Amino acid sequence: MTGTERRAVVVEDDDDIRQLITHSLGMQGFAVAVASNGREAIDLVTSTDPDLVTLDLGLPDLDGIEVCRRVRETSQAYIIMISARTEEIDRLMGLETGADDYLTKPFSPRELQVRVNALLRRPRTSWDPTAGATGPIPVVVPNGANGTHVVAGSGTADTNGHDVHATHTGRGPRSGDPDPVVRHGLLAVDTESRTVTVHDTEVELTRTEFDLLTTMLAAPRRVWSRAVLLDTLWGAGWSSEEHLVEVHVGNLRRKLTRAAPAGTRPLIRTVRGVGYRMEEPDAQ
Repeated sequence: MTGTERRAVVVEDDDDIRQLITHSLGMQGFAVAVASNGREAIDLVTSTDPDLVTLDLGLPDLDGIEVCRRVRETSQAYIIMISARTEEIDRLMGLETGADDYLTKPFSPRELQVRVNALLRRPRTSWDPTAGATGPIPVVVPNGANGTHVVAGSGTADTNGHDVHATHTGRGPRSGDPDPVVRHGLLAVDTESRTVTVHDTEVELTRTEFDLLTTMLAAPRRVWSRAVLLDTLWGAGWSSEEHLVEVHVGNLRRKLTRAAPAGTRPLIRTVRGVGYRMEEPDAQ
């Protein structure tokens, strides 16, 4: 295995489905390790530190929800739950436990590959603290009224061929600061170490929750619609999956609120009928 090779753990007790997923991920360049039960899966995740975990809910020993919860205690790998359960409550429980996506059986290898690619497209570049007062925040942000999205500061051009950069809000680091920390009221986000603190209390976030937070912080006064957040983090063609955004934003808001002093307004506000935005710091 090379140092740059992506790793995946496939957790599935059905031999045929396990082989199907393994082959599909192998075609995408993953080095795949497999587990047929929950305890083996937890050990594999700990020992291999994968980028991706596909997790069946109906395992012979531990329930997939419990496996997901334990994996989340030690890993920030993307988790795609795969199950024959089609009820909405099962999807919501999986997402609330820390899964990034939920795929129902039967599924095609192509659908799995598309969902994996959507997760892996999310930007991971750290914000360069030496960029100065006008330095870009390296997250995907909307570019004007045409609804296109780019990675801010990446040199990516918009549809008119213009280079696009996000505007510094004054809350993040300036030239000479030792750490790339974005501040918003009680909230501090280190985009380099991917750590989040609220009122000096560290908050453990999943990759999806962290990506949602940094995306919204790129324009904290903007109202982010569910559709835009879905398109930004999951990619185009997911308009029917807005529940993904609702569940992950709900989880993120609860975690931030628990770490804040009693009586503090939620750091993420729901704008009815529209979407979400960051709460104004001086209103807390």
